[in-house]
Amino acid sequence: MAAVETVVTTDTAVDADDPALWADPADPSRAVMFGTDKSDGLYVHNLDGTVRQFLPSGPVNNVDLRAGFPTPQGERVLVAASNDAPGANGVNLYLFDPATLATVDYGFHATPYEPYGFCVGRRGDDFHIVVTTKAGTVHQMTVVAGPTGPVIGAPRVLTLGSQLEGCVVNDAADTLYVGEEDVGVWRFDFDPAGSGTPTEIARVDRIRIRDDVEGLSIMRDGGVEYLIVSSQGDSTYPVYRIEGDGHVYLGRFAIVDGPVIDGVTSTDGLDAFSGPIGPFPQGAVAFHDDIDSPNPGQQNYKIVDWRDIKAALGL
Repeated sequence: MAAVETVVTTDTAVDADDPALWADPADPSRAVMFGTDKSDGLYVHNLDGTVRQFLPSGPVNNVDLRAGFPTPQGERVLVAASNDAPGANGVNLYLFDPATLATVDYGFHATPYEPYGFCVGRRGDDFHIVVTTKAGTVHQMTVVAGPTGPVIGAPRVLTLGSQLEGCVVNDAADTLYVGEEDVGVWRFDFDPAGSGTPTEIARVDRIRIRDDVEGLSIMRDGGVEYLIVSSQGDSTYPVYRIEGDGHVYLGRFAIVDGPVIDGVTSTDGLDAFSGPIGPFPQGAVAFHDDIDSPNPGQQNYKIVDWRDIKAALGL
C-alpha cells in the first residue's frame, strides 16, 4: 500500500507521468519530489504530497536529476525534463537550490527530434542528459554551466529497434538501462567512447513483464542494487538484483488499495530513492498513477515505503 499521495487542488485534470525524488543527505527530513504534468509543466511536491512549487514549462514528460552540479552561484541540483511541445521539441532544464528548496528555470535545449523518455547521469565530474525517442534512438549529451546558461555537448546516438521510453543511469557502474516498450530492457555502456552495443537484460514475456515497459529505476540497499521496472500492461513492478553483468529476477509486486490511499495502475514513470528520505528511514519509491480515486480525471503520484516492498518480496 502507498504511504503518501500527491494532491493538486488548483487543477482538476493533472496529466501526470514521471517523478524524481531528492533529499538533503545532511538532513533527510528536507526532501521534495518533482513530478511532471504532460499538459502544463513541472510540480515540486513536499513529501506529504502537497504542492511546493509549480513551473509552467508546457508538456514535460520524463524528469530526472543529479546533485552537485557546479554553477557560478555554487553547487545546485540539476533537474531536467523532456518536452514534446508541437514545433518546440527539446529538454527543459532547471536548477534546484538545496539551501532554499527553490527551483528556477535554467533554459531550454531544442532538439530536431521528438523527445520521449529521459534520464540524467554522471560520470565523475561530467553531467549527462539522455533522451530516448519513439523512433528507437537514444541521445546522450554532456551539460555544463556556461557564463549565461547551460552548454549542451554534441550527442552520442545509440539505436534500438522500436519505441523507447524509460531510462536510468547507474552512475557507479557506468551503465545505462533503456526500456524498449514492446520488447524489453537493455543495458548500454555509458562511456561515450563505448561500443554502443546493447545487452538484453529482460524480455517482455507477458509473464514477468507485460508490455509496455515504462519507467526504470535503481534502488541501493545494504550494498545490493535492485533494478525496478514498470510493467505497465499489468500494473506490476518486476525487481531484479544487479550482480555485475548479471540480473537475477526476484519477483514482482503491485500497489493495492489502502484504507485511505487508492492503489496504482498503468504506471508510466517511477523513481527509487536509496537511503533516508522524509518519513522513510530506509528509502522510498515514487510511482505515477493513471487514475486517482476518488478524483476521476486527475492523475497523481504515490510514494511507497521501501521496507514494505522488501517485506512483500522477502528481501
